[in-house]
Amino acid sequence: MSFNPIYAFIKTTTGIVTHKIRFQKDDLGKTIQMNDGYRFTILKHAVKASETEDEGEPTVLCLRFHLEETENGKDIKHSRLPMFFSLGLPGLREKIWMVNKWNGDFQGIYEWDSEENAHRYVDSFAMKFMTRNAVPGSVKYEIIPRISLHDHVRHLQL
Repeated sequence: MSFNPIYAFIKTTTGIVTHKIRFQKDDLGKTIQMNDGYRFTILKHAVKASETEDEGEPTVLCLRFHLEETENGKDIKHSRLPMFFSLGLPGLREKIWMVNKWNGDFQGIYEWDSEENAHRYVDSFAMKFMTRNAVPGSVKYEIIPRISLHDHVRHLQL
């Protein structure tokens, strides 16, 4: 399995068409308060159906960044294209996209099937693309092993 952008694009497109990638609507518009006190509104939530029996321990990756001259509607619409190069990556189980409406920061919370794949994402083309397009120094992330996205978010205030 590959962290190649072409592979990821094909897997994402196929997953959406075959409904192996589904977009949840239940939490859209809800606000989550993170452990550092910042509040983020949920914009999008994607869940992938497992292709095999996942035996790895879930790992959460929280990723935050700021775009230059953020205009909420414009940047939210532009987030759709990069989505096609991340959802198909091997080991990604789930992702929530969020925005802090007060300061314009964006945040993604990902669930990976292993800590190794979370680290592979941090070193991937997708992270390099994000870093190039973000305000210098604004990209920050935390990898939290042995917890699912659901359990991590449950501990936050919703």
